[in-house]
Amino acid sequence: MKKLSNAIARSLIEAAVDLRDRVDELNFSAPVSHVYNPLRYAWRSHETYLRQFGGTRKRVLFLGMNPGPFGMAQTGIPFGEIAAVRDWMGISETVDKPANENHARPVEGFACPRSEVSGRRLWGLFADQFPTAADFFADHFVVNYCPLAFMEETGRNRTPDKLPASEQSEIYAICDEHLRRVVAILQPEWLIGVGGFAEKRFRAVCGDEKSQIGTILHPSPASPAANRGWAEAADKQLKKLGVWPLRNRIH
Repeated sequence: MKKLSNAIARSLIEAAVDLRDRVDELNFSAPVSHVYNPLRYAWRSHETYLRQFGGTRKRVLFLGMNPGPFGMAQTGIPFGEIAAVRDWMGISETVDKPANENHARPVEGFACPRSEVSGRRLWGLFADQFPTAADFFADHFVVNYCPLAFMEETGRNRTPDKLPASEQSEIYAICDEHLRRVVAILQPEWLIGVGGFAEKRFRAVCGDEKSQIGTILHPSPASPAANRGWAEAADKQLKKLGVWPLRNRIH
């Protein structure tokens, strides 16, 4: 079993390295002025995440869109709210600076004083259902579709779906291939998009797979619906799909 676990984690790491290196070769036009690749400057954290929690087949794979400025952009972990990564997952690695840092969005790693609301909500929901991170990751995993954070000079965030069509097609081709590899490695029963964009990418890339595809409301504070009780809404959606009640749930 240990050999199998090591092989699965190693495959995820190899896929992430390929993704990291390939997206670094891309160029993006204005109004994007800065592009952060946390798989590069926060690689220590990301590799630890894959090695520590990615070593088994998963029942459920959750997919996010791309790094948030106070989450994965700081920690290298999907939806990587600092307290959740440091205190619940037990990961706290040294994070370097991106090559071209936007002073409006500095990378301070685990010293960043800001909290990523989306990550706090997502990981908080899982922490409420499982006594430890190891219990959650025994059967579940979380990845982001795109590893890059796109910013304008002011620090304003731009999501991948707002890129010009030509740039979009280039990065989607790379990210689709990585997602296909991750699904093949983890062989999940359920593919759950965190938000509509992620669900669409699952259906575009994995529509012919045996896995079942669904979605939950994105936990972003920019969503009025998410601000009216996101955890309850996501819990209800997962139960309706049949993903929950969780086998590991502690009563």
